[in-house]
Amino acid sequence: MDIRVEQSCPQCGAPVTLSETSRLLTCPYCGTKNFLQTSSVFRYVLPDKVEPPERGRLLYAPYIRFRGNIFLVSEAGMTCRVVDTTQQGTILPALPPSLGVRAQAMKLARLTAETGGRFLRLSIKTKVILEKAAQIGEQSGRGGQVIFHRAYIGDTVSLIYLPLLRDNNCLFDAVTDTMLIDLDRETSLPLQGKPFNPRWQVNFLPTLCPRCGGDLDGEGDCLVLTCGNCDTAWEIGNDGLRRLQWQILPGDGDHPLYLAFWKISTRIPAMEIESFADFINKTNQPVVPRPQWHERPMSFWIPAFKLRPKIFLRVARQVTIGQWRLDPEKGHVAPNLYPVTLPASEARQAVKVTLAASATSPGNIFPFLPQARLRDVKMSLVYLPFADKQHDWMQPETGAVIDKNVLRFGRTL
Repeated sequence: MDIRVEQSCPQCGAPVTLSETSRLLTCPYCGTKNFLQTSSVFRYVLPDKVEPPERGRLLYAPYIRFRGNIFLVSEAGMTCRVVDTTQQGTILPALPPSLGVRAQAMKLARLTAETGGRFLRLSIKTKVILEKAAQIGEQSGRGGQVIFHRAYIGDTVSLIYLPLLRDNNCLFDAVTDTMLIDLDRETSLPLQGKPFNPRWQVNFLPTLCPRCGGDLDGEGDCLVLTCGNCDTAWEIGNDGLRRLQWQILPGDGDHPLYLAFWKISTRIPAMEIESFADFINKTNQPVVPRPQWHERPMSFWIPAFKLRPKIFLRVARQVTIGQWRLDPEKGHVAPNLYPVTLPASEARQAVKVTLAASATSPGNIFPFLPQARLRDVKMSLVYLPFADKQHDWMQPETGAVIDKNVLRFGRTL
């Protein structure tokens, strides 16, 4: 479930409500567009009942929020699931281990220098939370099974702070006004905290094309903006806008929607995969490699948009195996470009699970995944046309099919 965040417009100061996945702020009052940029994770705070004169006494306890897909490759096969959890990020007695549904039920505020108070240190690493989430249910390697590979893809990691108030030598939950700790009995708790760090501040990046100065196009949750004036595409990262190499496979009137894929060209020497023909042979596909496939560099085609994990794997596998039918050309902005919501860094993490999902003989692939390293990696973005088939979108060249409701649901992951 997505969370709602209240953010002030940097131009006119009007309050704007965003979703957790929103990276583009469009003010409905003054019309300005700005991209939200941070050097670390996004940080939010739950609303409290403390009056302004007392706000300097507030302490904020961090909670790590993780939402995304976890993929596991083990002796038993492949499993995947969606995980949505918010876990305590600091060791402090009597604090609730999780925020429960409060993060979804309340409208959060973005952490700023004006929030006031002090902040308890994050003493539990995010990696520990992710490993704990991966061990829930079928994600655990039960029965002593060997785990060959684990990947977190399409994840959103952020920090949500629970406000605490020290009063009459007791520590209260400032959201519910419930006493948590009697400080007369707990005298050695680390309650000093630290002040607001300027690195936590969110910066606003104007959505202007660095090449021609034109307006960049994109929706609220997109990570890639396009310029219709000079036909360029720009990926949004921690350091600003970075120009992307991109292509498009032209469609006709029956192809009203373009979905983006990260094309990751690479070698995997540990598995003797140098070409597309090597991939076909290694994964034991029921097809005889054509002579030209031995000269075709191996590329993995990873959806650049979020989907439910099983469907994500199926689409990545179908397009990767059917890539020989694709001949994209230089990118030019076309109508109906679907937003890119999966960053290139996470697409790279999906290479191994796509390789595993493509294997018809798991014994040829699974045991070698821990040693597999990607070499000479080259990445680009390619938009492929999908035809409207009533309830589905279908990619004609590769046969990949995505249910319309599933694609719509992916925007909430």
